[in-house]
This record gives sequence, structure tokens and C-alpha cells, in this order.
Amino acid sequence: MRKGLKFAAILIAAAGLLAGCAREASVEVAETSTAPSAAAQTEPEIFIRSDGEEAPDPGKPDYYLPEERVEENGMIRSHLTGQMVSALQGNRRPLAVMMSNDKEARPQYGINRAGVVYEAPVEGGMNRYMSLIETYDDLERIGSVRSCRTYYTYFAREFDAIYAHYGQSTFARPYLDNVDNINGLDGIGTTAYYRSSDKKSPHNAYTSGDRIHKSIEKLGYSQEYDPSYQGHYLFARDGREAVLDQRPGAMDAWTLKPGYDLNKAYFLYDESDGLYHRYQYGGVHEGSEGPVTAKNVVFQYCQSGYYATTEYIAFNVHTTECGFFMTNGKAIPINWEKDGEFGVTHYYDLDHNEVVFNQGQTWICIISTRDFDKSEIIGKDGAQ
Repeated sequence: MRKGLKFAAILIAAAGLLAGCAREASVEVAETSTAPSAAAQTEPEIFIRSDGEEAPDPGKPDYYLPEERVEENGMIRSHLTGQMVSALQGNRRPLAVMMSNDKEARPQYGINRAGVVYEAPVEGGMNRYMSLIETYDDLERIGSVRSCRTYYTYFAREFDAIYAHYGQSTFARPYLDNVDNINGLDGIGTTAYYRSSDKKSPHNAYTSGDRIHKSIEKLGYSQEYDPSYQGHYLFARDGREAVLDQRPGAMDAWTLKPGYDLNKAYFLYDESDGLYHRYQYGGVHEGSEGPVTAKNVVFQYCQSGYYATTEYIAFNVHTTECGFFMTNGKAIPINWEKDGEFGVTHYYDLDHNEVVFNQGQTWICIISTRDFDKSEIIGKDGAQ
């Protein structure tokens, strides 16, 4: 049965969580943080074992705790996907690279490797991606790489990432001082980036694993996570799946439409592999290594406005608002809260229990609160 966003909006309003997603955001948006409310103690999700039975564990919660992240046989659990990866890659800071989504720039090289992708509008109705990648060493082509916007600097800081971009908007320039970055317009640009001959500028700027390593060394950035960083998400344990049926406001979620005007992006759930397959511009979204998929999808609504009289969007990524979390063909309404100006964003259900992510890739759609009514969540049969 189809259940739309208006139904979920009613649930949120009834719970008294937020009013922001039911109204148009203020045109004036401050790029300042607000202190998040105190988080409730996280309660266990309902988890299913591979044999279909519930899998309680009296000794530990059904998700991994930060202190359990230890190296085993040269492997360690990824902060991006919750899966075991090479300790060489999992113990170093990820690359957060700005990628174009213009038709002329397709396909995006390296996007299939991303553990987390942020998608957000920029000016002119166009979207751009920030792909967080751990396994980039063997990639000879990553991108195309485009310029920075203010809100992406905060997303990169949430993962303690090294941020790769080719230039920036005037308004974003001061915020780059808050994140280790590799800027194509700085002196490091000729080391970090190259122009391909098969695309026209500005869609032909690329980097590579080798160039990123040389740039990091030249700039003197540490590749080790800051000792204070404890990861971003709670991940379900190996062999278990977090399901949303018992969460408040749970609904079927087989087709997800964030409501982006230009690329008309949407996700279709495939029951055979348990993944959301992404589509845009009227067809399958193909990365350089195949179709783009995600295990978890988040619609994160943010207040937005514009810088002065320009087309440059200012997303407020600090003030708590609402959203939706989708995995395994189900969705729940959520709200999000940020741990201070440069801290992690946490997602909570209507009972204020932190959401547990299933292991795998995650796609975050940043959506203006003023565009709330454009987004849709549709059930399996598509019936009203």
C-alpha cells in the first residue's frame, strides 16, 4: 500500500518533533550552529538473522559499539560502510571528492567505490555529489571534480575526511579553512588534478589515487583519523539486518523520489539483492564501474536560503529538522541533530532512538524544507 510523505509529515507533527518540514524555510539562513538537544539512550533495533529468526544477544546490542572497532587479521571495520576492509584503508581518513552531475560529465569515475555519497542542489537547479571513498588507491580516474560549496565542507568534516575539490564559490572560501582540502585552484592543483581529452572544460578535471597520495604528502596532511573521531553511524552486526517494521511511523518504501527538478533522480528497491538502485535523467544511473546502488538512503531536510541576491544556495546544516530513513524496502520518519558546529549528524526515530544502519553504501539526499512536498515515498504496489 502506498503511503506518501504527507502521512509521515502528520506523524512527525503529531509527535511534536519538528515544524520545519511542514513549512517553507526562511529566506535568510545563518551558517551558524545550534546546540543539539540531549540524545536519548539508544534502544535496540529489531534484528533478523540470516535464517529469518530474531537474533537477540543478551551480552551486546545488535549494533557495533565504537570500542569494538579493532583490527583482526589485517582487517578493520569501515567507518563508512560498517563492513570489514583492509586495515591500511580503513584506518586512514577517507577522500571526500566533489563530483559533477552534469549530463556532459557522465559517468562519475569512482562513485561506485564510495561508502557514502552526499547529493545536494547547487545553483541553477543542478546537483553535485560528495563521494566519500576509502578504496581509491588503484583508481586512475576520479571525478570529474568540481568546485566547493559551503555546506560540503561541513559534510567532509563529519567524517574527518580530506576534501578534494576544484575551486569554490566566493561564499565557501572562508569555510575551507576548517577542513584539510586539496584545491585545484591552489598551487597543489597541478599535482592533484589533470584534464582529460574526452570531455570539455569544466567537465574534464580528474584526479587519481596516485595524485591524491602525492598531494596529501606535499600538503603535510595526516592520513590518520583524529584520536577523538569515533565514527559516524551505528551499524548492524555481521549476519544481521536491521529492519524498520516495529519503528514508529514505518511504511513501505520501494520507490524513493527526493524531488530534484533537473536530474529527476529516484531509487527503486530490488528485493532480490536488498539494494536501492538509482535512476536519473530518464535511465539507470551508471558510474564508471556499473550501476549505482545503496543499502541505506536518507532524505535529510534542511532550511535553506540564498546568499544576498545571488543564486548560491545556503543550506543550514546545523539546525535540527526532519527527514526519512530507508532500508530494505521500508522507511521511517526521523529527525537529525548535529554534535556542534563540526560534529557528526545523528539520525533519530520518533521515539528519539538513534537509527541503526545496515552494512553497505549509504546515500544522503539533502533537500530544502521548502521542497518537502516534492519528495515522495511509494510502496511496493504503487497504489494510493
